[in-house]
Amino acid sequence: MKEEKIAAYVISKEGKPLDPTKRAGKVRRLLKDGQAKVCKRKPFTIQLLIDSTSYTKIYTLGVDTGFQHVGLSVVSPTEEVFSAQLDLLAGQVERNEERKSYRRTRRGRLRYRAPRFDNRKRKDGWLAPSIQHKMESHSRIIGLLRQILPISNTIIEVASFDTQRILNPTIKGLEYQEGCQKDFYNLREYILHRDCHKCQNPDCKNKDKNPILELHHIVFSRNGGSDSPNNLITLCTKCHTPKNHKGFLKNWKPTIKSLKGATFMTAIRWKLVNTLECHHTYGYMTKSKRIEEKIEKSHANDAFVIAGGNQNINRCTPYTIKQVRRNNRSLRKFYDAKYINSRTGEKASGQDLFNGRRTRNKSLNEENLHNYRKQKLKKGYYSLRTQRYPFQPHDLVIFNHQQAFVVGTQNKGAYVKLKEVKRVPKVDNLRLIKSGKGFCFI
Repeated sequence: MKEEKIAAYVISKEGKPLDPTKRAGKVRRLLKDGQAKVCKRKPFTIQLLIDSTSYTKIYTLGVDTGFQHVGLSVVSPTEEVFSAQLDLLAGQVERNEERKSYRRTRRGRLRYRAPRFDNRKRKDGWLAPSIQHKMESHSRIIGLLRQILPISNTIIEVASFDTQRILNPTIKGLEYQEGCQKDFYNLREYILHRDCHKCQNPDCKNKDKNPILELHHIVFSRNGGSDSPNNLITLCTKCHTPKNHKGFLKNWKPTIKSLKGATFMTAIRWKLVNTLECHHTYGYMTKSKRIEEKIEKSHANDAFVIAGGNQNINRCTPYTIKQVRRNNRSLRKFYDAKYINSRTGEKASGQDLFNGRRTRNKSLNEENLHNYRKQKLKKGYYSLRTQRYPFQPHDLVIFNHQQAFVVGTQNKGAYVKLKEVKRVPKVDNLRLIKSGKGFCFI
């Protein structure tokens, strides 16, 4: 597979997406003659100012959904025209808690608050704010791609494995009627996930960096053993031997791993499918096809396989997209003190070496760790923000005819630190090109 760079994504005069082009020279001529204008820098998108035909190819969008990372790939019958990995914003639950504390403090300053219980009812289909944010992020990035590409079919991966299929093997559907091999991969993915993709032999002596893992029946099928998860264990090829049946496997019981990621996708998958009006698939199907096509594991490659890609289709250079917080309304920020931990000799924060007191009304106090504070390296302090600085991290600016990304500000916003420039220039010498908020293409 060859990677070919797309010159530009094209939008018609009426605002409808057209086929992307690799003819960089034609794009330059259209821009020079005033027959097109630039809409986006990344991915580079132009809009035609002249009439054009509306014929387009058939494009399929594959989405490898996830709790933290999302893979995206748009494939035509002959080539891949878009590929990317999106890193979603983390820490949404902590920000919601911080916002709630600010709101409670603000309301506590009022002398009297009228009762407002009637407007606190949750509507049908309500989702927790953190889950709602994840789902809306998926919808926004898919909507962005539909604006620049004529996507006619969308397929999303809703989970690594089908938990309903494990609990109820009689569930029917097109995805379950394509042979027993797919059912095997569904169960196999669950067992590997449960066992953290590691050999469960405590005395494993396999020194390979990437050992080959296999599923092993604790009770053999010929002796009445079933294919249920309680009867399956993950072993490497060197530990998958008959003698281990008389050893640690005799009384082995599985440790159930948290299914937080799978539960998250289970909570939103049908909302996502119904909202976007698309088809869905499962991760075990994607993995079986990826192994069959001999494609390496990555979020972008998984999305490529979901979209129907194979080794005969030319690939494009993948983007890296990072979701950046748009605004921080906190005016005060606390920086904890730093000490030397006498037990380890390493640097530790004051919170790490706290006094052990947790609650006032219950006896849940822990060990007082103040005794291990050896030397104070830095004093804790509060930082108050008095204004919003004109340049924020991840902003794209021009300095001395050179493009650079902003890393941070210094001296109360008077100077800006740039990623590609060693010098710290003044704000007056910079010109903003693109704000680094939301979905940032790196």
